[in-house]
Amino acid sequence: MKTSEIRELTIKEIEERIDVEQTQLLKLTMGHSITPLDNPMKIKEARKNIARLKTILSERKQAETENKKS
Repeated sequence: MKTSEIRELTIKEIEERIDVEQTQLLKLTMGHSITPLDNPMKIKEARKNIARLKTILSERKQAETENKKS
């Protein structure tokens, strides 16, 4: 998921997407520990997607609190 795609989402959608990505990451890691994945880079990609989502979410929440102060 690209950063530009994430920025188009609302805060609620980003939070839901984080939950989905985290469950997918858990399934990937559990599956990989039992039988090796064909493409283990999917785990790395999932972690990066979660990090992107969390970063943009924190930026939005910080901007929201700054707007409330003004």
